[in-house]
Amino acid sequence: MIWPADNNLARAYRRREGSTRYRVFVFFCGKPVRRITSRSMLVRRLVLSTLAAVTLPASAFAGHFIADNTLDYRVLLTPPPAADSLVTRAELDVVLQVQDLRTPALAQRAQEIENETLFSFASDVVGSWFTADKLPQTAALFAAVREDFIPVNRASKALWPRKRPPYVDARVKPCVDYSDSGSYPSGHGIQSALWAVLLTELFPEHAAGFQTRARETRRMKLFTGVHYPSDLEAGRILGEALAREMLKGPALRSALNACRAEIASAR
Repeated sequence: MIWPADNNLARAYRRREGSTRYRVFVFFCGKPVRRITSRSMLVRRLVLSTLAAVTLPASAFAGHFIADNTLDYRVLLTPPPAADSLVTRAELDVVLQVQDLRTPALAQRAQEIENETLFSFASDVVGSWFTADKLPQTAALFAAVREDFIPVNRASKALWPRKRPPYVDARVKPCVDYSDSGSYPSGHGIQSALWAVLLTELFPEHAAGFQTRARETRRMKLFTGVHYPSDLEAGRILGEALAREMLKGPALRSALNACRAEIASAR
């Protein structure tokens, strides 16, 4: 289930249709459907604004499936909006708008997403049989992938240490624990996009499902109040690019072949 059905949420949207904040939300995220159902999208598209140019220092990668400085991050991303820019102000308005629409059910789901693992992510799409206990080779592969992801996440945040929304505006009340580790790009955005691409290699028939699940991660992170929309879009771009580069190497291709055999036996 991507979006819990909530008639109160739908009514809240309709009450706000004449407000400035509603118009800003629609401008950046699209107009919501009149009735919110379990598969509706509250945020139909994330803000496409200026994003961060990332150049990783030497030895930034663990190096399981990608070498140092493989990606040209300055081509992939541009810097985040300035703290005092109109774009950041509009994005903050979106964060506050979404916060007003956050129901207990959405807050609970956001907390689950905050603590998601590769297996909770994938099992939402392929089924509960997909577990680390049944798939030790797959678990080991994605543990190595995570070791390559972590330095990318840390280095990109360090280059542009954008303050998270609650550090900028006291009206923002996150529903998850957070730190001052930097908002841009979103680590969950990077990781979920990376997972979606790599899992599609194992389950091509579920490609659309993994993309939907990655979008849910980004939407729920917006609901938490700890990210701007552009943080999440930057995470998606960086995660997908990282996955593409990893897949160019024989090491990951070989490991994925072994996982396919393991998955076929576990099903």
